[in-house]
Amino acid sequence: MPGQHRNSSPVTSSWSDRLQSNSTLGLESRVFAKQGLQQQAKLHNSVNFLQEWYWQSEDESHSWTLSPYLRWDQRDAERHLLDIRQAFWLTVGSGWELKLGVDQIFWGVTESQHLVDIINQTDFADNIDGESKLGQPMLQFNWFGDFGNLQTFVLPYFRERTLAGLNGRLRLPLLVEQDKAVFASDQEQRHIDWALRYSKQLDQLDIGLSYFSGTSREPGFVPTAQGTLLPYYGQIKQFGLDAQWIVDSWIWKLETIRRSDGQSHYRALTGGFEYSMVGVFDSDFDLGWLMEYQYDSRGMFATTPGQRDLFVGTRLAWNDAAGTELLFGITQDLDDSGSRSGLLEASTRYNNNVRLRLDAWFFQTRSPEQQIWWLRQDDYLQFGIDYYF
Repeated sequence: MPGQHRNSSPVTSSWSDRLQSNSTLGLESRVFAKQGLQQQAKLHNSVNFLQEWYWQSEDESHSWTLSPYLRWDQRDAERHLLDIRQAFWLTVGSGWELKLGVDQIFWGVTESQHLVDIINQTDFADNIDGESKLGQPMLQFNWFGDFGNLQTFVLPYFRERTLAGLNGRLRLPLLVEQDKAVFASDQEQRHIDWALRYSKQLDQLDIGLSYFSGTSREPGFVPTAQGTLLPYYGQIKQFGLDAQWIVDSWIWKLETIRRSDGQSHYRALTGGFEYSMVGVFDSDFDLGWLMEYQYDSRGMFATTPGQRDLFVGTRLAWNDAAGTELLFGITQDLDDSGSRSGLLEASTRYNNNVRLRLDAWFFQTRSPEQQIWWLRQDDYLQFGIDYYF
């Protein structure tokens, strides 16, 4: 109407409208085939809770992420955990981004083990596959453009590895006194580590070059006069290379590292392929075959099982509304025909709020020199239920 003023200012959303929240409650039950070597129980139950908050500014140049995690275990007090998986501020500009806080960073392409993945500490008490990680305090700055992506990290605080306790399973034969860790650096947990990673995509080839200098995420163990072990964290330098090449139905993968502690050095690699068959036998199923070779130049002195081993596995996807997937694999020691381990990972959605999981591990060896000797009675099935709300 004439003489009436019309407000033409843009409509802006409130702070709360841009806040996203997700919660996950998980229940897990591990059933072991045998009593533990230290007479631990066969049944272990645990509960975990993950809360996630995410907020982004209206112009999308700033965001905040917060993800606290809680775990409680029925039998093992060392598995109790209150962790901040993520708590960071991120700001982005033209060709760069800056992150400050706590986050989880993953590097790597292979399936059977992740050699180059070194930023975050492993939550070994949660799962021995090395894929569960603790949050890592960091300052991260990234440059990206046609030249590729360069990531830089300053890591001002070190997280010690979680390990099974006195009544836990999948543990060393001697008790580890986790609260008495020994460090090569006088600064101990406050030693400032740093890392770089350059990555570039060249047609079907993805390649990454990385460097890390600081406290080793993998502890050694020092025996004491009391018959216990103390974790020892040395200072290391590590060069890494990861590459993935996609050719039709083939994905060729490689991870290799060279690590030095100032007195000695070693090399390790994992390399192989994944071949995918889409709609196998004219069905809705996708079937993948995996094979990876693991090598460690330390041989029998290696601190991980992959000294000269071969991993063979299969991945099956139902392509259904429930997102049903299954992975099964066996790692065979090529120097000892009687030593092997196997894993099973399966999951499906029951409805929009519930996911069901089944995981399993088995360990076979007749040689006390093998790394899995202390796990020979720890074959288990794990049933899990995740409730999202």
